[in-house]
Amino acid sequence: MQNVMRSLFKTNKVFIGVVHLPPLPGSPRWGGDMDRVLAQAEEEAGILDKGGAHGIIVENFGDAPFRIGRVDPVTVAAMTLALDRVRRVTALPLGVNMLRNDALSALAVAAATSADFIRVNVHYGVMAADEGLVEGEAHVTLRRRRELGVDVKILADVLVKHAVPLGPADLGLTARETVFRGLADGLIVSGPVTGLPAEASDVATVRQAVPDGFILVGSGVDEANAKKLLSLADGAIVGTSLKHDGLVTNRLDPERVKGMAEIIRNMG
Repeated sequence: MQNVMRSLFKTNKVFIGVVHLPPLPGSPRWGGDMDRVLAQAEEEAGILDKGGAHGIIVENFGDAPFRIGRVDPVTVAAMTLALDRVRRVTALPLGVNMLRNDALSALAVAAATSADFIRVNVHYGVMAADEGLVEGEAHVTLRRRRELGVDVKILADVLVKHAVPLGPADLGLTARETVFRGLADGLIVSGPVTGLPAEASDVATVRQAVPDGFILVGSGVDEANAKKLLSLADGAIVGTSLKHDGLVTNRLDPERVKGMAEIIRNMG
């Protein structure tokens, strides 16, 4: 699994930058200007590409509060436009995260735009979130991927942030089940919420459970903790710490992107 994923990103330590889209059509804070959304997506993808990222993931971050289950068709349409615009300015591997947990729509967007991977918050199992119960649909997602005939990789969170298990949960066992029964191509370990880092002990537990797995840290990686966390993982998905002043609501800071890229490059 590690070799397959590393060959996609062409590095031993992977730095995936996040493009947090502003509110899309149909969401509560939609501003009515799709051209502005696409221009921002293009600009930030360019910053990540030039700054040294190995991959880019695009997500409908501005659509909060999120819904459980399928997103509206207009969201799928807007995300497809955004991925298409990003693809025009970069040849880096691209990913899709359709919040909250609409793997089928993410897969559809990826298939239509030749994206390379999707992030699925709950791929296998059940978690309780503010929005309700989030149920994995690994059996549906994998069958749809086969039907579409696309090689879109599935990066699955393990006990995802902004949610809790319904009862006592063994992190290592959950990681193993997500790979060996859910057939995820890679695992993501995160902290409790966006911007807060994963515990190094949690990353170590997942590594021990799936020693040959492709493991990313999915929240809270910054210049202060990157070396420690990435010594245990194959890379990171980084968003908040790349923004001006480290605030998730701000735009990307090119210097922060370059700084993170240098740290990860030196490790890899």
